[in-house]
Amino acid sequence: MTYQTIELVQEGKTATLYLNRVQSMNAMDVNMLQELTSCLKEIASSDIKLLFITGRGRAFSAGGDVKTMLSSNDESQFQPVMETIKEMIITLYTLPAITVSFLNGAAAGLGLSFALASDYLIAEKQAKVAMNFINIGLVPDGGGHFFLKKRLGEHIAKHIIWEGKTLSSDEALQIGMIDSVYEGDTEEQMQLWKMKMEARPLQAMIATKNIFSNQETSLLVDTLNLETENQLQMRKTKDHREGVAAFLEKRVAQFTGQ
Repeated sequence: MTYQTIELVQEGKTATLYLNRVQSMNAMDVNMLQELTSCLKEIASSDIKLLFITGRGRAFSAGGDVKTMLSSNDESQFQPVMETIKEMIITLYTLPAITVSFLNGAAAGLGLSFALASDYLIAEKQAKVAMNFINIGLVPDGGGHFFLKKRLGEHIAKHIIWEGKTLSSDEALQIGMIDSVYEGDTEEQMQLWKMKMEARPLQAMIATKNIFSNQETSLLVDTLNLETENQLQMRKTKDHREGVAAFLEKRVAQFTGQ
């Protein structure tokens, strides 16, 4: 299938999924969310056993496309978008393949939640990560609460979410948010991983993944539903309106807790 915002390249039972909205730092608009969901569903029913995910250009993903999503302020438009995000994340988390996200640059907000749904999260030395929803008065979505709690524990996960600050790849590695850091060309790194992983008993690895995901998927679904409910409430707050205005005006937000 031909896509507008993503690209899938398959080589045997290994495939690479490229986020490809280079002009927007691979920010996820509605079209990309729909295409990612469709593509992941196709992969789930294919013979692909190893999936790499990375971004074209200089970023993995800047997160949800704030400017284009500003047009979906009412609940009737908001709910379908959140349902697509939910379907996309569950499909990736339960995918019957080993998934490796290579952060070739910035990964923020929903882009980071998406990457965290992978089995391995590898970052280029200069990459930056940020769970920065708080900066526009929102809560993480895309399962961000679920994945950060799993990797960091509740206490540290809360602080990461509340602070919303940008972390270097080394800082993210130190606290356990990512699995390793690489230097150099991402394509070369993916080839190294391809050789390493194809020499592993992938079927047994996938079986273990399925055992864990079968145990945890209901909790992920509950988390995604709670994120949707709370996101809708936060979108109605004065702090969110101020956060968006500050983002568009490129200034520091002045929050009031309202």
